[in-house]
Amino acid sequence: MLVLVTGGTGFLGSSLVERLVLQGQRSIRCLVRPASDLAKLEALRRRHPEAGIEYVTGDLADRGSAARAVAGVDAVYHLAAGMKGGYADIVLNTVVASRNLLEAIVAQGVAKVVVTSSFSVYGVAGLPRHAMVNEDTPLEPHPERRDPYSFGKLRQERLFHEYQKRAGFQLVVLRPGVIYGPGGGGLSPRVGLRFPGFFMHCGGRNLLPLSYVDNCAEAIAVAGAQPQPTSDEVYNVHDDDLPTCGRYLREYRRSVSKLRTVRMPYFGSMAMARFFEWYSAHSRGQLPAFLTPYKASCLWKGNRFDNSKLKALGWRQSVSLEEGWRKMFEYLRIQGGGR
Repeated sequence: MLVLVTGGTGFLGSSLVERLVLQGQRSIRCLVRPASDLAKLEALRRRHPEAGIEYVTGDLADRGSAARAVAGVDAVYHLAAGMKGGYADIVLNTVVASRNLLEAIVAQGVAKVVVTSSFSVYGVAGLPRHAMVNEDTPLEPHPERRDPYSFGKLRQERLFHEYQKRAGFQLVVLRPGVIYGPGGGGLSPRVGLRFPGFFMHCGGRNLLPLSYVDNCAEAIAVAGAQPQPTSDEVYNVHDDDLPTCGRYLREYRRSVSKLRTVRMPYFGSMAMARFFEWYSAHSRGQLPAFLTPYKASCLWKGNRFDNSKLKALGWRQSVSLEEGWRKMFEYLRIQGGGR
């Protein structure tokens, strides 16, 4: 069976390719952009020459590239997405790219599609504080009030469900929380916000839904290996031993950088967000409303999280919190900190 991995050179994608190899997959095609760094995949090819890893160079924003990548494949693992930029960049690299891929999938008659979504598709702003987030949590009703990434990921996921109903391929959707590890960022907005000279710690005792990159890749591989997805084909992805944001920040400051921090409780975060929203409107947009009460409630409401559906598939956390932190913080120290 030939599988296609999009985003295979990325932070999560390269780890997924290795998990598929260890799972026994022997024909893997990776769609890579012309300027992609192939070092990780080349190292993997040297370690596992039997894996049959091949490359197709292109960009999913181009329909021809999507068609070439999908030609002859039996299953697609779609990880590629826009991570930064404004709405135009995210829509092009996440939504348009996904539509091009889906058109090629339908034309090729691909049997199985596994797509990596995000916790950001959940509509948590309207939930009570400390509410549980699971696969039945309603999706975000106002993605335009959050950020371009949330907007793009929600539209992407809806596209995959729309095309699945039309074409009938098997679809598995995984929604990771905060993916971390060497190569990733250091401080999630769930922990707080970085300002010039200090870090505003807004997460407090809220749980941080961490997923170590290798644990997340293993979850994708396990879910994708299921012979026939059930009607509940959506899975939350996060590790078991979740720390609080406060504990994470203390360990970051001890192990990486003793940055100056200011503790902001939830009511203070909401007051700060209301001020920024008011000032943005009062200044007629001279200062963008980078923080609003809606965004603050999405980040710092203290939700709890459930990964029991994923564990029911047989996934188990292989990299502990302590080991994951050790590897990531060592990487961040070498890099001189990190966000």
